[in-house]
Amino acid sequence: MEEIICLTKDLIGFRSTHDNREEINRCADFIETYLKKHHIACRRLNHENIPSILVAPERGTVPVMFMTHIDVVEGPAELYKPYEKNGNLYGRGSLDDKYAVALSLVLLKENFKKIQKAGGSLDSLPFGILITGDEEVGGAHGAGKALAQVKTNFCVAIDGGRVDKIIVKEKGILHLKLISRGKSVHSARPWLGVNAIDNLIADYQVIKTNFEQSAPEQWLRTLNFSLMRAGKTINQVPDYAEAVFDVRYTENDDIEALVANIKNNIQGRIIVEKNEPLFMSGNSPYLDLLLSIARGTSAGFEHGSSDARHLSQFGIKGIVWGADGEMSHHSTEEHVNIASIHKLYELLDRFIQRFSEISLEAVSTPT
Repeated sequence: MEEIICLTKDLIGFRSTHDNREEINRCADFIETYLKKHHIACRRLNHENIPSILVAPERGTVPVMFMTHIDVVEGPAELYKPYEKNGNLYGRGSLDDKYAVALSLVLLKENFKKIQKAGGSLDSLPFGILITGDEEVGGAHGAGKALAQVKTNFCVAIDGGRVDKIIVKEKGILHLKLISRGKSVHSARPWLGVNAIDNLIADYQVIKTNFEQSAPEQWLRTLNFSLMRAGKTINQVPDYAEAVFDVRYTENDDIEALVANIKNNIQGRIIVEKNEPLFMSGNSPYLDLLLSIARGTSAGFEHGSSDARHLSQFGIKGIVWGADGEMSHHSTEEHVNIASIHKLYELLDRFIQRFSEISLEAVSTPT
Protein backbone atom coordinates (compact mmCIF):
# COMPACT_ATOMS: atom_id res chain seq x y z
CA MET A 1 0.00 0.00 0.00
CA GLU A 2 2.81 2.41 0.81
CA GLU A 3 4.20 2.03 -2.71
CA ILE A 4 0.77 2.54 -4.32
CA ILE A 5 0.15 5.72 -2.32
CA CYS A 6 3.63 7.12 -3.01
CA LEU A 7 3.29 6.32 -6.69
CA THR A 8 -0.15 7.95 -6.82
CA LYS A 9 1.27 11.11 -5.25
CA ASP A 10 4.02 11.21 -7.88
CA LEU A 11 1.43 10.84 -10.65
CA ILE A 12 -0.80 13.58 -9.20
CA GLY A 13 2.15 15.95 -9.51
CA PHE A 14 1.86 15.84 -13.31
CA ARG A 15 -0.59 18.47 -14.58
CA SER A 16 -1.74 16.09 -17.31
CA THR A 17 -4.79 17.93 -18.63
CA HIS A 18 -6.01 17.53 -22.20
CA ASP A 19 -4.57 20.87 -23.33
CA ASN A 20 -1.16 20.02 -21.85
CA ARG A 21 0.07 17.25 -24.15
CA GLU A 22 3.67 17.77 -23.05
CA GLU A 23 2.73 16.98 -19.45
CA ILE A 24 0.67 13.95 -20.48
CA ASN A 25 3.70 12.61 -22.33
CA ARG A 26 5.98 13.39 -19.37
CA CYS A 27 3.64 11.38 -17.17
CA ALA A 28 3.77 8.50 -19.67
CA ASP A 29 7.60 8.74 -19.63
CA PHE A 30 7.52 8.42 -15.84
CA ILE A 31 5.44 5.24 -16.09
CA GLU A 32 7.72 3.78 -18.75
CA THR A 33 10.71 4.42 -16.49
CA TYR A 34 8.94 2.64 -13.62
CA LEU A 35 8.27 -0.41 -15.80
CA LYS A 36 11.84 -0.52 -17.13
CA LYS A 37 13.17 -0.30 -13.57
CA HIS A 38 11.30 -3.53 -12.82
CA HIS A 39 12.33 -5.17 -16.12
CA ILE A 40 8.81 -5.13 -17.55
CA ALA A 41 8.65 -4.60 -21.31
CA CYS A 42 5.88 -2.35 -22.57
CA ARG A 43 4.64 -0.92 -25.85
CA ARG A 44 4.31 2.85 -26.14
CA LEU A 45 1.51 3.60 -28.58
CA ASN A 46 0.92 7.08 -29.93
CA HIS A 47 -1.96 8.56 -31.89
CA GLU A 48 -2.33 12.30 -32.49
CA ASN A 49 0.29 12.87 -29.77
CA ILE A 50 -1.81 10.94 -27.23
CA PRO A 51 0.29 8.23 -25.55
CA SER A 52 -0.96 4.85 -24.39
CA ILE A 53 1.12 2.27 -22.55
CA LEU A 54 0.35 -1.40 -23.10
CA VAL A 55 1.78 -4.41 -21.29
CA ALA A 56 0.48 -7.63 -22.84
CA PRO A 57 1.73 -10.53 -24.96
CA GLU A 58 2.10 -9.50 -28.60
CA ARG A 59 0.73 -12.86 -29.66
CA GLY A 60 -2.15 -14.85 -28.25
CA THR A 61 -4.93 -13.77 -25.94
CA VAL A 62 -4.42 -12.51 -22.41
CA PRO A 63 -7.38 -13.53 -20.20
CA VAL A 64 -7.87 -10.17 -18.45
CA MET A 65 -6.86 -6.56 -19.12
CA PHE A 66 -6.85 -3.75 -16.56
CA MET A 67 -7.47 -0.33 -18.14
CA THR A 68 -6.79 3.07 -16.52
CA HIS A 69 -5.92 6.62 -17.62
CA ILE A 70 -3.47 9.41 -16.72
CA ASP A 71 -5.29 12.46 -18.09
CA VAL A 72 -7.24 14.67 -15.69
CA VAL A 73 -9.58 17.66 -15.82
CA GLU A 74 -8.26 21.16 -15.16
CA GLY A 75 -8.01 22.55 -11.65
CA PRO A 76 -6.13 25.14 -9.58
CA ALA A 77 -2.41 24.63 -8.96
CA GLU A 78 -2.88 23.50 -5.36
CA LEU A 79 -4.77 20.40 -6.49
CA TYR A 80 -1.56 19.03 -7.99
CA LYS A 81 0.05 18.95 -4.53
CA PRO A 82 -1.32 15.75 -2.96
CA TYR A 83 -1.90 15.34 0.77
CA GLU A 84 -3.47 12.85 3.16
CA LYS A 85 -6.24 13.68 5.63
CA ASN A 86 -8.61 11.49 7.67
CA GLY A 87 -7.72 8.33 5.77
CA ASN A 88 -8.15 9.93 2.34
CA LEU A 89 -5.67 11.01 -0.34
CA TYR A 90 -6.53 14.39 -1.88
CA GLY A 91 -5.45 15.90 -5.20
CA ARG A 92 -6.43 16.20 -8.86
CA GLY A 93 -6.63 12.69 -10.26
CA SER A 94 -6.47 11.04 -6.83
CA LEU A 95 -9.81 9.34 -7.59
CA ASP A 96 -10.00 9.89 -11.34
CA ASP A 97 -7.82 8.02 -12.17
CA LYS A 98 -4.24 8.07 -10.95
CA TYR A 99 -4.64 5.85 -7.90
CA ALA A 100 -5.88 3.21 -10.37
CA VAL A 101 -2.80 3.66 -12.58
CA ALA A 102 -0.56 3.18 -9.54
CA LEU A 103 -2.58 0.17 -8.36
CA SER A 104 -2.37 -1.54 -11.76
CA LEU A 105 1.38 -0.93 -11.99
CA VAL A 106 2.08 -2.40 -8.55
CA LEU A 107 -0.30 -5.30 -9.19
CA LEU A 108 1.61 -6.00 -12.40
CA LYS A 109 5.02 -5.71 -10.75
CA GLU A 110 4.16 -7.98 -7.81
CA ASN A 111 2.61 -10.69 -9.97
CA PHE A 112 5.52 -10.56 -12.40
CA LYS A 113 7.91 -11.14 -9.49
CA LYS A 114 5.98 -14.30 -8.55
CA ILE A 115 6.14 -15.56 -12.11
CA GLN A 116 9.87 -14.87 -12.35
CA LYS A 117 10.48 -16.85 -9.16
CA ALA A 118 8.62 -19.76 -10.73
CA GLY A 119 10.84 -19.53 -13.82
CA GLY A 120 8.28 -17.89 -16.07
CA SER A 121 8.40 -14.83 -18.32
CA LEU A 122 6.21 -11.81 -18.96
CA ASP A 123 4.26 -13.86 -21.51
CA SER A 124 3.19 -16.12 -18.61
CA LEU A 125 1.24 -13.29 -16.99
CA PRO A 126 -2.50 -14.03 -17.03
CA PHE A 127 -3.33 -10.33 -17.32
CA GLY A 128 -2.12 -7.13 -18.94
CA ILE A 129 -2.52 -3.41 -18.36
CA LEU A 130 -3.50 -0.54 -20.64
CA ILE A 131 -2.92 3.08 -19.56
CA THR A 132 -4.35 5.77 -21.83
CA GLY A 133 -4.08 9.56 -22.10
CA ASP A 134 -7.40 11.01 -23.28
CA GLU A 135 -10.27 9.39 -21.36
CA GLU A 136 -11.56 12.73 -20.10
CA VAL A 137 -12.26 13.92 -23.66
CA GLY A 138 -13.74 10.71 -25.02
CA GLY A 139 -10.82 8.33 -25.48
CA ALA A 140 -10.87 8.35 -29.29
CA HIS A 141 -7.07 8.43 -29.62
CA GLY A 142 -6.30 6.37 -26.51
CA ALA A 143 -8.60 3.43 -25.78
CA GLY A 144 -10.33 3.90 -29.14
CA LYS A 145 -7.08 3.03 -30.92
CA ALA A 146 -5.12 0.97 -28.39
CA LEU A 147 -7.87 -1.61 -27.81
CA ALA A 148 -7.51 -2.63 -31.46
CA GLN A 149 -4.11 -4.05 -30.48
CA VAL A 150 -5.42 -5.90 -27.42
CA LYS A 151 -6.51 -9.53 -27.44
CA THR A 152 -8.33 -10.23 -24.20
CA ASN A 153 -11.41 -12.03 -22.91
CA PHE A 154 -12.34 -9.50 -20.24
CA CYS A 155 -11.46 -5.92 -19.37
CA VAL A 156 -11.68 -4.22 -15.97
CA ALA A 157 -11.75 -0.43 -16.41
CA ILE A 158 -10.57 0.70 -12.97
CA ASP A 159 -12.35 4.01 -13.33
CA GLY A 160 -15.65 4.15 -11.50
CA GLY A 161 -18.07 2.46 -9.19
CA ARG A 162 -16.84 1.65 -5.70
CA VAL A 163 -15.62 -1.45 -3.90
CA ASP A 164 -19.16 -2.62 -3.16
CA LYS A 165 -20.55 -1.70 -6.61
CA ILE A 166 -19.36 -3.04 -9.95
CA ILE A 167 -20.64 -1.04 -12.92
CA VAL A 168 -22.09 -3.18 -15.71
CA LYS A 169 -23.72 -0.44 -17.78
CA GLU A 170 -23.17 3.27 -18.40
CA LYS A 171 -25.25 5.76 -20.38
CA GLY A 172 -24.43 6.91 -23.87
CA ILE A 173 -23.59 10.54 -24.65
CA LEU A 174 -25.32 12.79 -27.18
CA HIS A 175 -24.21 16.41 -27.66
CA LEU A 176 -26.71 18.62 -29.48
CA LYS A 177 -26.13 22.18 -30.71
CA LEU A 178 -29.17 24.41 -31.14
CA ILE A 179 -28.82 27.43 -33.45
CA SER A 180 -31.47 30.15 -33.37
CA ARG A 181 -31.64 33.22 -35.56
CA GLY A 182 -33.39 36.59 -35.35
CA LYS A 183 -33.17 40.14 -36.68
CA SER A 184 -30.80 42.78 -35.26
CA VAL A 185 -32.01 46.28 -34.44
CA HIS A 186 -31.15 48.90 -31.84
CA SER A 187 -32.14 47.67 -28.39
CA ALA A 188 -34.10 50.90 -27.76
CA ARG A 189 -36.69 49.63 -30.29
CA PRO A 190 -36.78 45.85 -29.78
CA TRP A 191 -40.24 45.56 -31.41
CA LEU A 192 -38.59 46.27 -34.75
CA GLY A 193 -36.37 43.20 -34.49
CA VAL A 194 -36.50 39.51 -33.56
CA ASN A 195 -34.45 38.41 -30.55
CA ALA A 196 -32.57 35.18 -31.29
CA ILE A 197 -32.26 34.46 -27.54
CA ASP A 198 -36.06 34.52 -27.20
CA ASN A 199 -36.30 32.03 -30.07
CA LEU A 200 -33.65 29.82 -28.48
CA ILE A 201 -35.42 29.81 -25.11
CA ALA A 202 -38.71 28.91 -26.80
CA ASP A 203 -37.05 25.99 -28.60
CA TYR A 204 -35.38 24.89 -25.36
CA GLN A 205 -38.79 24.62 -23.71
CA VAL A 206 -39.88 22.36 -26.59
CA ILE A 207 -36.75 20.22 -26.33
CA LYS A 208 -37.32 19.71 -22.60
CA THR A 209 -40.66 18.02 -23.28
CA ASN A 210 -38.70 15.02 -24.62
CA PHE A 211 -37.19 14.39 -21.20
CA GLU A 212 -39.05 13.17 -18.15
CA GLN A 213 -38.57 14.80 -14.78
CA SER A 214 -37.07 11.93 -12.82
CA ALA A 215 -36.04 11.28 -9.26
CA PRO A 216 -32.30 10.94 -8.57
CA GLU A 217 -30.67 7.72 -9.78
CA GLN A 218 -33.52 6.66 -12.07
CA TRP A 219 -32.32 4.99 -15.27
CA LEU A 220 -33.79 7.52 -17.72
CA ARG A 221 -32.32 9.81 -20.38
CA THR A 222 -31.36 13.26 -19.11
CA LEU A 223 -30.79 16.72 -20.58
CA ASN A 224 -28.38 19.40 -19.38
CA PHE A 225 -28.24 22.93 -20.86
CA SER A 226 -24.44 23.20 -20.81
CA LEU A 227 -23.26 26.14 -22.94
CA MET A 228 -24.70 29.27 -24.55
CA ARG A 229 -23.34 31.99 -26.82
CA ALA A 230 -25.34 35.01 -27.98
CA GLY A 231 -25.20 38.77 -28.43
CA LYS A 232 -22.37 41.12 -29.38
CA THR A 233 -23.21 44.28 -27.49
CA ILE A 234 -25.73 45.35 -24.86
CA ASN A 235 -27.52 47.91 -27.03
CA GLN A 236 -28.37 45.56 -29.89
CA VAL A 237 -31.05 42.91 -30.32
CA PRO A 238 -29.08 39.71 -31.07
CA ASP A 239 -29.69 38.02 -34.40
CA TYR A 240 -27.83 34.82 -33.48
CA ALA A 241 -27.81 32.50 -30.47
CA GLU A 242 -26.52 28.99 -29.95
CA ALA A 243 -26.63 26.49 -27.11
CA VAL A 244 -25.08 23.07 -26.50
CA PHE A 245 -26.98 20.35 -24.64
CA ASP A 246 -25.50 17.27 -22.99
CA VAL A 247 -27.87 14.32 -23.30
CA ARG A 248 -27.23 11.03 -21.50
CA TYR A 249 -29.32 8.18 -22.90
CA THR A 250 -30.10 4.54 -22.08
CA GLU A 251 -30.51 1.34 -24.06
CA ASN A 252 -34.25 2.02 -24.09
CA ASP A 253 -33.89 5.19 -26.20
CA ASP A 254 -34.17 5.51 -29.98
CA ILE A 255 -31.74 8.38 -30.58
CA GLU A 256 -32.54 8.82 -34.27
CA ALA A 257 -36.24 9.15 -33.44
CA LEU A 258 -35.47 11.56 -30.58
CA VAL A 259 -33.42 13.88 -32.79
CA ALA A 260 -35.98 13.71 -35.59
CA ASN A 261 -38.80 14.64 -33.19
CA ILE A 262 -36.83 17.61 -31.87
CA LYS A 263 -36.05 18.84 -35.40
CA ASN A 264 -39.69 18.60 -36.41
CA ASN A 265 -40.95 20.67 -33.50
CA ILE A 266 -38.54 23.59 -33.14
CA GLN A 267 -37.94 26.75 -35.16
CA GLY A 268 -34.16 26.66 -34.97
CA ARG A 269 -31.58 24.21 -36.26
CA ILE A 270 -30.26 21.16 -34.36
CA ILE A 271 -26.81 19.70 -35.05
CA VAL A 272 -25.58 16.40 -33.58
CA GLU A 273 -22.03 17.17 -32.46
CA LYS A 274 -21.27 13.89 -30.69
CA ASN A 275 -22.94 10.51 -30.29
CA GLU A 276 -21.01 8.12 -28.06
CA PRO A 277 -22.33 4.59 -27.43
CA LEU A 278 -23.51 3.08 -24.17
CA PHE A 279 -21.43 0.61 -22.23
CA MET A 280 -23.13 -2.74 -21.60
CA SER A 281 -20.96 -5.37 -19.96
CA GLY A 282 -22.65 -8.52 -21.21
CA ASN A 283 -22.63 -11.84 -19.38
CA SER A 284 -19.20 -13.23 -18.56
CA PRO A 285 -17.83 -16.01 -16.35
CA TYR A 286 -15.13 -13.54 -15.28
CA LEU A 287 -17.80 -11.26 -13.82
CA ASP A 288 -19.45 -14.23 -12.11
CA LEU A 289 -16.11 -15.21 -10.59
CA LEU A 290 -15.35 -11.68 -9.42
CA LEU A 291 -18.74 -11.34 -7.74
CA SER A 292 -18.19 -14.65 -5.97
CA ILE A 293 -14.85 -13.40 -4.62
CA ALA A 294 -15.98 -9.87 -3.71
CA ARG A 295 -18.60 -10.77 -1.10
CA GLY A 296 -21.01 -7.91 -0.45
CA THR A 297 -20.32 -6.35 -3.87
CA SER A 298 -23.20 -6.07 -6.31
CA ALA A 299 -23.60 -5.09 -9.96
CA GLY A 300 -25.20 -1.77 -10.86
CA PHE A 301 -25.29 1.12 -13.33
CA GLU A 302 -23.68 4.56 -13.61
CA HIS A 303 -25.03 7.75 -15.20
CA GLY A 304 -21.56 8.89 -16.28
CA SER A 305 -19.30 7.28 -18.85
CA SER A 306 -15.76 5.96 -19.24
CA ASP A 307 -13.45 4.38 -21.80
CA ALA A 308 -15.40 1.14 -21.26
CA ARG A 309 -17.74 2.33 -24.03
CA HIS A 310 -14.99 1.47 -26.54
CA LEU A 311 -14.97 -2.22 -25.57
CA SER A 312 -17.99 -3.32 -27.57
CA GLN A 313 -16.57 -2.26 -30.95
CA PHE A 314 -13.74 -4.73 -30.37
CA GLY A 315 -15.96 -7.51 -29.02
CA ILE A 316 -14.52 -7.30 -25.50
CA LYS A 317 -16.68 -7.90 -22.44
CA GLY A 318 -15.86 -6.08 -19.23
CA ILE A 319 -16.83 -3.99 -16.24
CA VAL A 320 -16.06 -0.68 -14.57
CA TRP A 321 -14.87 -0.90 -10.96
CA GLY A 322 -12.88 1.15 -8.51
CA ALA A 323 -12.10 2.46 -5.05
CA ASP A 324 -14.33 4.73 -2.94
CA GLY A 325 -14.21 8.51 -3.21
CA GLU A 326 -17.65 9.86 -2.28
CA MET A 327 -18.35 10.96 -5.89
CA SER A 328 -15.67 13.67 -5.61
CA HIS A 329 -14.50 13.30 -9.24
CA HIS A 330 -13.53 16.63 -10.87
CA SER A 331 -14.27 18.61 -7.70
CA THR A 332 -11.93 20.83 -5.68
CA GLU A 333 -12.25 18.22 -2.91
CA GLU A 334 -11.33 15.25 -5.10
CA HIS A 335 -10.08 12.38 -2.94
CA VAL A 336 -9.85 8.61 -2.72
CA ASN A 337 -10.26 6.49 0.41
CA ILE A 338 -6.95 4.79 1.11
CA ALA A 339 -8.44 1.75 2.90
CA SER A 340 -10.67 1.09 -0.14
CA ILE A 341 -7.61 1.05 -2.43
CA HIS A 342 -6.15 -1.65 -0.20
CA LYS A 343 -9.38 -3.65 -0.35
CA LEU A 344 -9.64 -3.29 -4.14
CA TYR A 345 -6.03 -4.40 -4.61
CA GLU A 346 -6.64 -7.44 -2.41
CA LEU A 347 -9.77 -8.46 -4.33
CA LEU A 348 -8.17 -8.00 -7.75
CA ASP A 349 -5.13 -10.00 -6.67
CA ARG A 350 -7.37 -12.83 -5.47
CA PHE A 351 -9.31 -12.60 -8.73
CA ILE A 352 -6.07 -13.02 -10.71
CA GLN A 353 -5.03 -16.06 -8.67
CA ARG A 354 -8.44 -17.70 -9.01
CA PHE A 355 -8.93 -17.34 -12.77
CA SER A 356 -5.34 -18.48 -13.25
CA GLU A 357 -6.07 -21.70 -11.33
CA ILE A 358 -9.49 -22.79 -12.58
CA SER A 359 -11.21 -23.39 -15.88
CA LEU A 360 -13.76 -20.64 -16.39
CA GLU A 361 -15.87 -23.12 -18.36
CA ALA A 362 -16.81 -24.46 -14.92
CA VAL A 363 -18.14 -21.06 -13.84
CA SER A 364 -21.84 -20.64 -14.62
CA THR A 365 -22.94 -17.76 -16.83
CA PRO A 366 -26.31 -16.22 -15.90
CA THR A 367 -29.16 -16.59 -18.37
